[in-house]
Amino acid sequence: MVRTREGHRLSSWMSLVKESDFRHLKRFSTGLQRDHEEVLAGLTFIYSNGMVEGFVNKLKLIKRQGYGRAGFPLLRQRMLHAL
Repeated sequence: MVRTREGHRLSSWMSLVKESDFRHLKRFSTGLQRDHEEVLAGLTFIYSNGMVEGFVNKLKLIKRQGYGRAGFPLLRQRMLHAL
């Protein structure tokens, strides 16, 4: 369902999970139900913000490494050279 972008199957999968005996899957399904529209969009559309999230994660890592040791000029240089 995820790899082939078959979001239309989400509702039927969630109903099968509710009938099953797997409590962890039921809990996961309940969490997905709270964000149903967003999850459905993620399973349907080809667009993703994964690249942006990766860059943000990388910049946050560099920022955490410089706490207490470096000022803004060094932090700026490290971020510009990391990209």
